Amino acid sequence: MCTLKPGVLLTETEYGMALLDQKSAEYWTLNPTAAVVLRELLDGHGTERAAAALVERYEGVDTEVAAQDVVSIVEELRSAGLIAL
Repeated sequence: MCTLKPGVLLTETEYGMALLDQKSAEYWTLNPTAAVVLRELLDGHGTERAAAALVERYEGVDTEVAAQDVVSIVEELRSAGLIAL
């Protein structure tokens, strides 16, 4: 299960999502692709479902490429200290 780390605020925007780490005062913006992935994970779905959501949303996206994108996005969010799995 994926959760936001304590002190991380999220808001959906016209172009994706914005995250604010209140501890560090750092601010991140997520493009629509990363926003889809994070929303799926926060809704309790796994990485496979997040990849499927990308394939459904973006025409012509290969399942394998989507799965690799999900792994990259998750790793970036984890290394930035924004999410816990």
